[in-house]
Amino acid sequence: MARAYDNWERLVGATLKREQLRNAGQGHERVPSGIAGAVPPSLIRTTNIDRILQAADEIQEEDPNVSRILCEQAYSLAQNLDPNNDRRGVLQFKTGLMSVIKQKLAKKDGARIDRNQDIELLWEFYQRYKINNRVDDLQREEQRLRESQTFSANFGSYRIFSTLRALVEVMELLVKDANPNGVGRFIQDELRRIKKSDMVELTPYNIVPLEAPAYTNAIRIFPEVRGAISAIKYAEHFPKLPHDEVSSQRDTDMFDLLEYVFGFQNGNVRNQRENVVLQLANAQSRLGIPVEANPKIDEKAINDVFQKVLDNYIKWCRYLRIRRVWNSLEAITRDRKLFFLSLYYLIWGEAANVRFLPEAICYIFHNMAKELDAILDHGEASIAASCKPESGPASFLEQIICPIYDTMAAEAARNDNGRAAHSEWRNYDDFNEYFWSPSCFELGWPLRRDSSFLLKPKKRKRTGKSTFVEHRSFLHLYRSFHRIWVFLAIMLQVLAIIAFRQGKNKLDTFKIVLSIGPTFTIMNFIESCLDVVLMYGAYTSARGMAISRLVIRFFWSGLSSAVVIYLYLKVLDEKNDRNSNSFYFRIYILLLGVYAGLRISLGLMLKLRSCHALSEMSDQSFFQFFKWIYQERYYVGRGMYENLSDYCRYVLFWMVILACKFIFAYFLQIRPLVSPTNSIVHLPSLKYSWHDFISKNNNNALAIASLWAPVIAIYLMDIHIWYTLLSAIIGGVMGARGRLGEIRSIEMLHKRFESFPEAFVKNLVSSETNRVLFNRQSPQASQDMNKTYAAIFSPFWNEIIKSLREEDYISNREMDLLSMPSNKGSLRLVQWPLFLLSSKILLAIDLALDCRDTQVDLWNRICRDEYMAYAVQECYYSSEKILLALVDGEGRLWVERIFREINNSMLDGSLVVTLYLQKLPLVISRFTALTGLLIRNKNPELSKGAADALFQLYEVVTHDLVSTNLREELDTWNILARARQEGRLFSRIEWPKEQEIQEQVKRLHLLLTVKDTAANIPKNLEARRRLQFFTNSLFMDMPSARPVSEMISFSVFTPYYSETVLYSSTELREENEDGISILFYLQKIFPDEWENFLERIGWEDAEVQNNSSESLELRFWVSYRGQTLARTVRGMMYYRRALMLQSYLEKRSLGVSIPTNQGFEFSPEARAQADLKFTYVVSCQIYGQQKQQKKPEAADIALLLRRNEALRVAFIHVEESDVADGRSSKEFYSKLIKADMNGKDQEVYSIKLPGDPKLGEGKPENQNHAIVFTRGDAIQTIDMNQDNYLEEAMKMRNLLEEFYKNHGLRHPTILGVREHVFTGSVSSLAWFMSNQETSFVTLGQRVLAYPLKVRMHYGHPDIFDRVFHITRGGISKASRVINISEDIYAGFNSTLRQGNITHHEYIQVGKGRDVGLNQIALFEGKVAGGNGEQLLSRDVYRLGQLFDFFRVLSFFTTTVGFYFCTMMTVLTVYIFLYGRVYLAFSGLDRGITKEAEILGNTALDAALNAQFLVQIGVFTAVPMIMGFILEMGLLKAIFSFITMQFQLCSVFFTFSLGTRTHYFGRTILHGGAKYRATGRGFVVRHIKFAENYRLYSRSHFIKAFEVALLLIVYIAYGYTEGGTLSFVLITISSWFLVISWLFAPYIFNPSGFEWQKTVEDFDDWTSWLLYKGGVGVKGDNSWESWWDEEQMHIHTLRGRILETLLSIRFFIFQYGIVYKLHLTGNDTSLALFGFSWVVLVAIVMIFKVYTFSPKRSSELQLLFVRFIQGVTSLGLIAAVCLLVIFTRLTVADLFASMLAFIPTGWGILSLAVTWKKLVRNLGLWDSVREFARMYDAGMGALIFIPVAILSWFPFVSTFQSRLLFNQAFSRGLEISLILAGNKANVDV
Repeated sequence: MARAYDNWERLVGATLKREQLRNAGQGHERVPSGIAGAVPPSLIRTTNIDRILQAADEIQEEDPNVSRILCEQAYSLAQNLDPNNDRRGVLQFKTGLMSVIKQKLAKKDGARIDRNQDIELLWEFYQRYKINNRVDDLQREEQRLRESQTFSANFGSYRIFSTLRALVEVMELLVKDANPNGVGRFIQDELRRIKKSDMVELTPYNIVPLEAPAYTNAIRIFPEVRGAISAIKYAEHFPKLPHDEVSSQRDTDMFDLLEYVFGFQNGNVRNQRENVVLQLANAQSRLGIPVEANPKIDEKAINDVFQKVLDNYIKWCRYLRIRRVWNSLEAITRDRKLFFLSLYYLIWGEAANVRFLPEAICYIFHNMAKELDAILDHGEASIAASCKPESGPASFLEQIICPIYDTMAAEAARNDNGRAAHSEWRNYDDFNEYFWSPSCFELGWPLRRDSSFLLKPKKRKRTGKSTFVEHRSFLHLYRSFHRIWVFLAIMLQVLAIIAFRQGKNKLDTFKIVLSIGPTFTIMNFIESCLDVVLMYGAYTSARGMAISRLVIRFFWSGLSSAVVIYLYLKVLDEKNDRNSNSFYFRIYILLLGVYAGLRISLGLMLKLRSCHALSEMSDQSFFQFFKWIYQERYYVGRGMYENLSDYCRYVLFWMVILACKFIFAYFLQIRPLVSPTNSIVHLPSLKYSWHDFISKNNNNALAIASLWAPVIAIYLMDIHIWYTLLSAIIGGVMGARGRLGEIRSIEMLHKRFESFPEAFVKNLVSSETNRVLFNRQSPQASQDMNKTYAAIFSPFWNEIIKSLREEDYISNREMDLLSMPSNKGSLRLVQWPLFLLSSKILLAIDLALDCRDTQVDLWNRICRDEYMAYAVQECYYSSEKILLALVDGEGRLWVERIFREINNSMLDGSLVVTLYLQKLPLVISRFTALTGLLIRNKNPELSKGAADALFQLYEVVTHDLVSTNLREELDTWNILARARQEGRLFSRIEWPKEQEIQEQVKRLHLLLTVKDTAANIPKNLEARRRLQFFTNSLFMDMPSARPVSEMISFSVFTPYYSETVLYSSTELREENEDGISILFYLQKIFPDEWENFLERIGWEDAEVQNNSSESLELRFWVSYRGQTLARTVRGMMYYRRALMLQSYLEKRSLGVSIPTNQGFEFSPEARAQADLKFTYVVSCQIYGQQKQQKKPEAADIALLLRRNEALRVAFIHVEESDVADGRSSKEFYSKLIKADMNGKDQEVYSIKLPGDPKLGEGKPENQNHAIVFTRGDAIQTIDMNQDNYLEEAMKMRNLLEEFYKNHGLRHPTILGVREHVFTGSVSSLAWFMSNQETSFVTLGQRVLAYPLKVRMHYGHPDIFDRVFHITRGGISKASRVINISEDIYAGFNSTLRQGNITHHEYIQVGKGRDVGLNQIALFEGKVAGGNGEQLLSRDVYRLGQLFDFFRVLSFFTTTVGFYFCTMMTVLTVYIFLYGRVYLAFSGLDRGITKEAEILGNTALDAALNAQFLVQIGVFTAVPMIMGFILEMGLLKAIFSFITMQFQLCSVFFTFSLGTRTHYFGRTILHGGAKYRATGRGFVVRHIKFAENYRLYSRSHFIKAFEVALLLIVYIAYGYTEGGTLSFVLITISSWFLVISWLFAPYIFNPSGFEWQKTVEDFDDWTSWLLYKGGVGVKGDNSWESWWDEEQMHIHTLRGRILETLLSIRFFIFQYGIVYKLHLTGNDTSLALFGFSWVVLVAIVMIFKVYTFSPKRSSELQLLFVRFIQGVTSLGLIAAVCLLVIFTRLTVADLFASMLAFIPTGWGILSLAVTWKKLVRNLGLWDSVREFARMYDAGMGALIFIPVAILSWFPFVSTFQSRLLFNQAFSRGLEISLILAGNKANVDV
């Protein structure tokens, strides 16, 4: 124990030492906090121990004794609060604190301490501290500043007052023991004075210091903020509060009453108080800034906020037809509106997981608002009955939220961590939809704990669902989109009838076409049946009206089907009866016509705006009944119609697609099959080569099915192909109209730079600023307009260039060349950046030297390059201005004379006569010598040199440059001659002092000396791309910018779990198995950026390589090139920087001069304005745990907080405490922190939660707990692998104005934003993924938003209407598994709740994507699984039911339909090949061909093969190609596409096809969708063979082998008229699929064909395959464990039955091949197939003999086993030889038998795995496992052998490296060296 205590003391000492180093500025990262930072959260919440200890640290050097007193009192507080150390971390903290105290006592050198004097020492130090720090003066100054409504920039005062408060608190604790007549009396007097004074406690605040004045924040001086604070102030006529409820730190307000009445938590109250103040202030700012001395918020601003926040509540009341709390908006007072508004926010802020139940919050608000309304009518405030417990104060959390939460938590526990069926438990939607019915009021108020809603589930008893049950079934695909399937089925039927009836009686054909009536009614009846079946599980709890509708529709559809079928049968009878009067035909036509007319009319009524308004107003029961029958009435999904113009656009879009589809289907799919079908049906009896069960006596039915099945499959899925083609064309046209890609190269940027300032000012500068600036210009000054534009543009442009330099994309030289002069000086022309003008002067001189013409001709030649003309003019005017500034007296007269003469000669057109232009180079050399000296710092030597240089310039100009006549005049000029003779001419110059002159000298020097062309500036491709996109966007259509003070406020929100925050120094230099470190990798991938980084920090490359100490700058440089939180935070904080710059320049630009961007970062007003409009919250869910565990992520997050003062971090804090029975109890808190003035974490808000917030999916729950800390009217969701750019941040206020622009019937609720995938340059795979993603987030979403109007929220970085979404359930959904793709549900929810989602491409945000094949596969697996779950969801069902037909087509095709069509693409391969194999096995292909040569029909083959074009990526690549053409140009697009093909992109896309198909299908069949952590690091490591096999075995390899087996069988037994060539043409694309699925993981695996790696992979593979499994052994280490894990998805009876049905297909091979053997001849008896099973059993027994190995055996037993195995081997060989000799068995039959038994064995294995429990009970499980191991070993060997063979050839590995990692040949070589770990060669 003593040793442990000594270790603890040493640890504490080291901690204190490091803390002192940090405070001294010597530490910079991951420095642990001192003992003040180790205070347990349980103590912080109830005491100020942390502040007392912080003060002790602060005054340690000044007075160690007083520091010791503070530490002792902190220890006493901790001891009194928790004497038994029950709380977590208290014992360790108190032990550490005692060690610190002992160290302080030890420093007294044994001197005795008189603790009775502590209070006196403390009092003396307190007085001394106040005097030394001038506290009284500081207080008076702050009071004066507050009264004058200005602000303080004294940041040090915060620390002083914080320390002073700690001293006061300790004095309060000690004063009771002090002498009341001595120091005690002085202290008591001081305490009373403090309470009366303004020196109140500095309560931590978020944005607005509401609790107490803040001395460093200017935000409270803004009139709108002051008006908002005044609006919520407590009035005299409000109910009187108890005295102890009134705050002494601030004025009482409405929130104090709500806190007292309903028992809201203080943290929640403080949080929402600020939220409401900011919302009111921002609403007021949009109407106009108040100018009164005592500003007030306009009534309109309050009404706007009130109506927006409570809009969902108002709609809820209207839907349930209940009376709102208020009668009308005009009937309630301003104060009541603010009370109700505040109440709603407080309910929402403390609702925790109940926030996912927006209508539940409406119910709570409805009842609590009634209580509040009654309380406000009384004179005394009283606690509300609903929140009043049996004892203690009121508690909203305990009385209202906890009962609901406990029920939801109990239900969530039933989901068995996501494995239970969705129908077994109630999810968030089920709970919320309870409040969609008036029966919700049965819950009562206060809440009835015995109500059905709060009924907790019982074991094994299903809880009733609400209105929808998510049964796991493919039937949802039909149910949700039945209108599409009905339409496609009817059109197929019509096309087929027309094709088969071609040339026949038209009336008879028409009557047959009318068979669509029965088809339609039957399919509708099926849909009604599915409604009844799939509602199972909700009948006990669903609304009676919903059940009634199901029953009515079921009987109605059944009856109508019966009637229609009966009538149609009568019509057919009439058709066959020549004497019929067609009575039934007329009745049938009338019935169909009336029905169609009613459906169309009702459809228009529900979808068109005018008709829909009439239907809404109609209260007649008759209309309401039919409307209800046609479309169920939900709370969501009402009014989902668009205006007529938008409707017509997407209808026209789909009419074109459907026309193309049906024309293609008719002429290329259906008509070619008519003749073969008729021929096969009418063929005489054919000879079958096997025992046939079905087709022989049914007109060869299966043969016809095998022909038609692939065509029908293509017919169902090719709608997506046609959509892809047309959307690419429309998207390209829209992009071109939107002016995308106008500036696609650096040359275009150069040419159009002159137009950028005007475009920038018109779009990105507020209209008010423009009006003030340009109204001052007189008409005569219009020629200076361009200069004014440039002056406004330059500070923004320069800040962009500065940010590029800070990010190391450009060098210092490039920054100088790219920077733009301020253009605010007296120079008369626009000064452009030097990169436009560099070398132009030298070129102009060359033109002058070659000039043999007049001045006009010379000037015309110069003006052909407009920037050359600018350069010449600037050089001329700058030279004059600089020379005039340098000299005075005679020298100034000479300068003026020279320029006057030159000006006159230019006016006369005689410049070439006045000047000898051949002497210009000499003049330039003298002038550059002068400017070269002037740009340096002045000293006497330089002054003398500059004077000499100026005199030499005078000599050259006077005697060489000017004409003879002028030279004589200058030489005889008396004044000049006298000065020259006396030596006074240019003997002294005035060194440039004015900043303008200094800048001009530097610029002119560069202009004259930079000889290299700047056509390739900037060199960095990313810098070019950003500048090109930004300048291009200036010409795109965007809303006008409003001043920052009037813009829409917004938050940025990033969820974070445990990803990389910042790479550590160890991680940078840690080498992988190839000897490659992250730092080395990045140095080679980004060499130019590495050089720029070294230049910026002043390091040499060798210093970095040899420096082993940590470097923060280096860590950030690397982290900014990865997908880290640090990169995301830097990018998002650009918003604040942009707003500060814009606010600063707008404020200053209203004055006389146009300001620069100098110093805007330090403007308190600009910072406050930015904070008022922008908030950034990172939700670091487990930051508290990371901090407690001392993880590096916590230290890195703390570092980000210190570096970004506006950054806020929200996290879940878990506090454990022991209870009486020995168990631990957990309390959960949602906390918000920021960095305080000392750089430490400072808790701003803490809100207790009802329990563990993670009831559903982790990410949305993480978002939900932290969203209460966001602010503003908009919220941008940003993932932690995203980035942002300063130039894009400048356009944010334009984008936010889109919320108020016209985008159809409704204002936007989500603004879609373009993304740029910045990981595309890492590897070829990353490039493929980047291009695929880019085409979707640009062209794809462009079309979805307009004209299709079905864009959803596909993830980040969309911008939400914050108030709209937080009052409607949040920005995502969180139910377990079903909402695994949580983001898209926000789009579903927004659309269903009458939102509008748009897409905008003039602004972009960076995004990282997965860069390795395994990462990409896991990501696509997650998305595909998520889409499988979406198909089961109520959101998709309702959208599919409530959208009009054409929007349903759009919605289906772009969501689950995409994955369905992908799956159908793969299934079509199977259907086609199984059909061909059937024809081959049955012998029908040969028989039919001999009877009639129809199977070789080329049209049929073409139609069947059309689907394979999709497989090789041609059609899916069309949008990508269109995007290339639009944004890169035609030639570059063609080059990029060809390059991608050479890099095997088709292999990648085909492989992805299998990934999506597997996970989508498996999710719907068995579930198992889950979040798959892909990792976001730099992927340069080699993936082992076994790891790839584990990941892709079941998703790709098995399916590829099955397709290969089908192809082999088809080739072996099939018959085609064209022979081998036909086989190749028909199957080549299928072979491509097989190769892609088998070998893509190894083709795209770094070092996949390196021999050494291949050998290591083989050893690892065999070890993994043979390693035994067991408890605790993971699948990564053992084949047996992996095999068990792969079977876990089959856990339901339904799943087992489906797997059994799917496994039957493997037995067709044995059944078919056994009749094709030479041994069997023409025998087709069924007994033959039975005998084959006997042979299979014999083979299995032989296998068991060979694999038998007794666990315990003697040598004799082993010898006997080996003898039996040898005898069996000899017997087997002899039997085979005898069979070959004496029977018709051939060697080919042996191979054919293997071909038959292998799939049969796999089928048996599949069935055994499916019925695992039964097989285990039979004792066969071990044998099954060994057979499975053999199969996996065999499949692995078949894949490994080609890889090993290719690894023999070194050039294969080199080629693969170039293919994988490069977009150009040179980088491929670089990467190949990297992957080889050959650092020496690289360095050489």
